[in-house]
Amino acid sequence: MNDPRIDFEALKAGLKSTWMAGNYGQFARYNEPAGEQFIARRAIKPGMHILDVACGTGNLAFAAARAGGIVTGVDIATNLLEEARERAKLEGLSIQFDEGDAERLPYPDESFDLVVSMFGAMFAPRPERVAAELVRVCRVGGQIAMANWTPGGFTGQVMKMTSTYVAPPPGTMPPALWGDGATVRERLRDGTTDLKLTLVTPSFTHPLSVADTVEFFRINYGPTQRAFSALPEDQQQALRRDLESHFARYNQATDGTTQFESEYLEVVATRARQPQ
Repeated sequence: MNDPRIDFEALKAGLKSTWMAGNYGQFARYNEPAGEQFIARRAIKPGMHILDVACGTGNLAFAAARAGGIVTGVDIATNLLEEARERAKLEGLSIQFDEGDAERLPYPDESFDLVVSMFGAMFAPRPERVAAELVRVCRVGGQIAMANWTPGGFTGQVMKMTSTYVAPPPGTMPPALWGDGATVRERLRDGTTDLKLTLVTPSFTHPLSVADTVEFFRINYGPTQRAFSALPEDQQQALRRDLESHFARYNQATDGTTQFESEYLEVVATRARQPQ
């Protein structure tokens, strides 16, 4: 249901601009091992039709294609799709990358055997529409699998911290609620069965100091870049200090680099024959 306080067209344009900012391809390289592990758990068989929703530069799509899937990736950020297409050419992989919205996927009902999203669809502003679309495009008996940052994990806390400096649009839901089990059960109640929720805690390593890792996020990760650019200089410095303190608190490396664990909720559901 639309919230009358929100101009969703303007909000979507802003979200698209945010995800196109920075250099997400550089950033996504550090998420690639977690994506490969996520896809390895899906037991993909050659010839399966797979959709990667909010695919970014295609971490899941490439892993699924290497496993033999017939893969489509969809995202709102056109520059990320172009980067993914170029990478597919270089790797000799046949993957279709389409511009599209997780709240209104441009595919017929029951088009895919497996629908996946990692740290992507969770950011769309109307989660009830996302849930309905993930279910709609999955064939009966097929699988829907998501990886969503939890509210209390490392990245969920970064998101909460940033929102204290740059408030989200009124009436929108925190993306990390997709990492809350009770919320996910409610959102996927209709049209799915056999819902399994598993906490996963991968490790992320950056060959940089804590301060330089925060700067890497500021330059390359669109949401962080946009948060900084929206703030006056004194608030930028305060946010930087808070982020550096957070990264330092979680840092497990002892050699001057940065290594942290960031918890996500793995959501796996089967498309039901009829909506429940």
